[in-house]
Amino acid sequence: MTDDTLIEGPLYEKCKKVYPQSVHGRLRRIKWTILCVTLGVYYLLPFVRWNRGPGLPSQAVLVDLPHRRFYFFFIELWPQEVYYFTGLLIIAAMALFLMNAVAGRLWCGYMCPQTVWTDLFYAVERWVEGDRRERMLGDKRYWSFGHIQKVVTKHFLWIMIAWWTGGAWVLYFADAPTLVKDLATFQAPFIAYLWIGILTATTYLFAGHAREQVCIYMCPWPRIQAALTDEWALNGTYRRDRGEPRMSVKKADAARILGDVAGDCVDCHQCINVCPTGVDIRHGIQLGCIQCGLCIDACDNVMREIGRPAGLIGYDTDINMQRRCEGKTPVYRVIRPRTLLYAAAIAMVGSIMLYALATRGTLDVNVLHERNPLFVQLSDGGIRNDYTVRLLNKGGQRSFALEVFGLPGAAIRVAGIEPGPDGKQIIEAGQDQTREIRMSVQVDPSHLPKTAADIEIRIIDVASGERASARDHFVPADI
Repeated sequence: MTDDTLIEGPLYEKCKKVYPQSVHGRLRRIKWTILCVTLGVYYLLPFVRWNRGPGLPSQAVLVDLPHRRFYFFFIELWPQEVYYFTGLLIIAAMALFLMNAVAGRLWCGYMCPQTVWTDLFYAVERWVEGDRRERMLGDKRYWSFGHIQKVVTKHFLWIMIAWWTGGAWVLYFADAPTLVKDLATFQAPFIAYLWIGILTATTYLFAGHAREQVCIYMCPWPRIQAALTDEWALNGTYRRDRGEPRMSVKKADAARILGDVAGDCVDCHQCINVCPTGVDIRHGIQLGCIQCGLCIDACDNVMREIGRPAGLIGYDTDINMQRRCEGKTPVYRVIRPRTLLYAAAIAMVGSIMLYALATRGTLDVNVLHERNPLFVQLSDGGIRNDYTVRLLNKGGQRSFALEVFGLPGAAIRVAGIEPGPDGKQIIEAGQDQTREIRMSVQVDPSHLPKTAADIEIRIIDVASGERASARDHFVPADI
């Protein structure tokens, strides 16, 4: 290529504003249903109550940062149980991969928060300013009083939605009714106002202004899912074998009368007009296509109006496109090794988490051997080892007996606690609390082990018999 053939132009294309048109149809109704359910759960869930007994929070879903607890209805998680969140992240990732293997960017088109909130903002925009044509004309006469009034109203409603979005988020971190009252009377902590402001600004920016730019340029998932999909995944597809060659309805009818080939696509651009990212689906799968299915509803409506079969645009696979061109019937394989693998991973991780939840106790203990010094030699020749024992009581007020196994002749002493009549050390722990104690294990000269001995430190609920244990070692003087 010579220098004469080089085409000079801008390095970056200027962003073109997208004016999505409203559409009615089966997929649009599904999207409205998902929007109402997901936003309803998000906004109202903090106000759902759950009775956990006296002294415990009554909010069904609560992230209690001051007390380091996470409550989800009947489930209570401690910081030491962070592995449950790891399991949830694995399940979420596998579910995302499974949706991609079945129907491409199904998450992006129907359940992604960016899609859901942008849909809500578009609905407000249409309600205030009108549909696609009215909004385009309004932007051309921007400085008219009527248009300015509509724009101000629209942005006010957007900010109110964004404000309540940020406000609902902070309600998950404190008792919702109490925090709402404190926010209204300006008695809430500054951190609550700060996060409401941050989330209000980001929601208003992303859903009201960035919109499709988030999906096309900011979100990494379109690039990742392209490497995970295969030829059997269902994607929003324009059937070129049926739609081409494009021509008007009259020309198509005349061509069919003469026996010539005429496609069903009438080049009405309705599939482009309803697309929230401005994609022309007739050019094939593109980075900007979020597989929301609105072009399918728009095209089906046009096909019904002109008396042609629906399905010119639909969820289909690359293989079926080729099979139709060859005159073969389409084949669908939703169940295949890829989807079975993802489903099995979800089932396995979910089963492990359910088993762990069903069998976990309300008691745990952690032991840390003192390092400086490792041992103390007593005046009678015996050896003492010191340990820091942390007891986790996930139940009510209880008493626990402390015992050591694996070291004959060992005597236990706990700083600040006198042994009971039977010589046992009884530890009191309050409801839903962690208690740390300093424990000494000493052995007389006649029972000293020759080498470091493995020991088991056990705590036993005096009332119920529930027990928990941790293993450590006892270091003699001559190791």
